[in-house]
Amino acid sequence: MKLKELHIAFQDALFGLTDKEEINSFFFMLTEHFVKISRLQLALQPDLEINEEQRDLMLHALEGLKKERPIQYIIGKAFFYDLVFEVDENTLIPRPETEELVDWIVSDVKGVGIENPQVLDIGTGSGCIAITVAHELPKAAVLALDVSEKALEKAYNNAKLNKVNVTFKIQDILKVDSQMSDLPLCSVIVSNPPYVRELEKKEMKKNVLEYEPDTALFVSDGNPLLFYDKISDIALTNLEEGGLLYFEINQYLAKETKELVTSKGFKEVTLRKDIYGNYRMLKAIKA
Repeated sequence: MKLKELHIAFQDALFGLTDKEEINSFFFMLTEHFVKISRLQLALQPDLEINEEQRDLMLHALEGLKKERPIQYIIGKAFFYDLVFEVDENTLIPRPETEELVDWIVSDVKGVGIENPQVLDIGTGSGCIAITVAHELPKAAVLALDVSEKALEKAYNNAKLNKVNVTFKIQDILKVDSQMSDLPLCSVIVSNPPYVRELEKKEMKKNVLEYEPDTALFVSDGNPLLFYDKISDIALTNLEEGGLLYFEINQYLAKETKELVTSKGFKEVTLRKDIYGNYRMLKAIKA
């Protein structure tokens, strides 16, 4: 079968589910993954034939796309901050706004001149924050926690894949004392905790709702800031003086999250917008 014929089949099958540009993007990601040919190579060889095994892999992937399964889960990897991360249904797919959060952390640590930062990442998932920080700040000692053993397995593999040293530990952060006595004083604490309220589900796409892990996404409508409350208390006792606290936040609860962190006694509590103009990040300094 010729790849250009399969390309037409993809466009026909996915028409109406997404736009042509995204269909093309999916197709070329899959050809690179399964056929090991780039978009440029395909353009230079428009009549390229694929074997039966490659055709079957592509068609199986197409069935997943028709059911709106995320392309990252189909190929088993995602790209984040120029690094590659293995992902599956036990981990959230790393997102651009989280890249912005990491960039803020790395820029600040370099700017302040912290030589050997101790970094704690709470709710690490695929490990994208912890691993990228370790990659960009080679002298950092990074500890990453998560409640999911399967997520930590994937994060551990991602640390090996990206050749960085990160310590991983299984931990339900809501069940620990605010004084985590087994931790050194940290220079940086960061978390991208669950923050999507149940009432917001109606705004979300099927590819998120039906495939990404609920426990990493959702909180109750009645207490949507419980993770921020708990982690702020932990930061009060486990951050060194002048230490930095960073959160990815719910854009609809930016004001409330800032007020919560401020009420704990942190100073210079700052909100930052992402590239889409939404308040998605918060930074605070331990007084």
